[in-house]
Amino acid sequence: MKTWHYATPNNEQFQTSESDLPILVSNGTITPRTRVWSSGMANWTPAGEVMPALFAAAPSATPPAMPAGGPPPVMGMKSHEIDFEIFGDDMQIVEIELDPGETVIAEAGAMNYMEEDITFVTKMGDGSNPNEGIMGKLLAVGKRALTGESLFMTHFSNSGSGRKRRVAFAAPFPGKIVPLDLSRIGGEVTCQKDSFLCAAYGTQVTIAFNKKLGAGFFGGEGFILQKLKGDGKAFVHASGTIIERELKGETLRVDTGCLVAFSPGIEYNIERAGNLKSMFFGGEGLFLATLRGHGHVWLQSLPFSRLADRIIQAAPSIGGQAQGEGSVLGGLGRLLDGN
Repeated sequence: MKTWHYATPNNEQFQTSESDLPILVSNGTITPRTRVWSSGMANWTPAGEVMPALFAAAPSATPPAMPAGGPPPVMGMKSHEIDFEIFGDDMQIVEIELDPGETVIAEAGAMNYMEEDITFVTKMGDGSNPNEGIMGKLLAVGKRALTGESLFMTHFSNSGSGRKRRVAFAAPFPGKIVPLDLSRIGGEVTCQKDSFLCAAYGTQVTIAFNKKLGAGFFGGEGFILQKLKGDGKAFVHASGTIIERELKGETLRVDTGCLVAFSPGIEYNIERAGNLKSMFFGGEGLFLATLRGHGHVWLQSLPFSRLADRIIQAAPSIGGQAQGEGSVLGGLGRLLDGN
């Protein structure tokens, strides 16, 4: 079925299926002046010019009945509308508040705690396409296997009848949790392949292939990236301090491995880190990642793999060199205190 995109007066973009257009027109969400776009159209066009027949029909005089067991869904929005709160500083958890009937999807093993009435089930895939056949589900599982993630995802739902309930998720290593409102950044975001934590039900978790050989080999992110699509909230985690930058046609050069995510409109590539002397003796590596275009970029100060390498290098028990200890006795001091 054909998918339509429409923009509010505040330039917020949403998408809906063609079958839902009459409802959006009847309740005033889409007016003749609302700009719409669909595949095959060159530009955004007022809805009255593209679909005049919808506005010629008389709108319904009686509003639809309020569904029982929770609030009605936001018209034109595929993902569940969830609330959240982030706790902590460098070892954060995100607490998701679910109305009755709402669901959040998460990576296997990410759950920290949950209140009563929260039930969970493990499924193949993210559930963004409930009518998907077995072959589609197997294809989605195959894509997740390429990223190194679990073949299954866990769906947490509020199965109660009257109260909001909460479920919390924690990142697997020290760092920050980054909340992303996909409806405000073009409906999708591309991120490093192991950064997804959880998202509102209806969010599609898939992969994106890095088509440029140089970026794939030397960009620090590999050839396979994760892509999150939808119109709800998603959460990714990264290591160190997180910086969000908005590019307006500029070019940003980044140390490889420090890129967390970027929105549509950003071109990702690599370039040499200066001349030969700088490349080999500058300490910044042979290449830098380059980001250019219009959109948002999220960066991390310390990739976890780099932190792990430093820990291993400083572990005397496996041949590393002790660092940061003030004792003048050195190894003898560790022997005396049992370490």
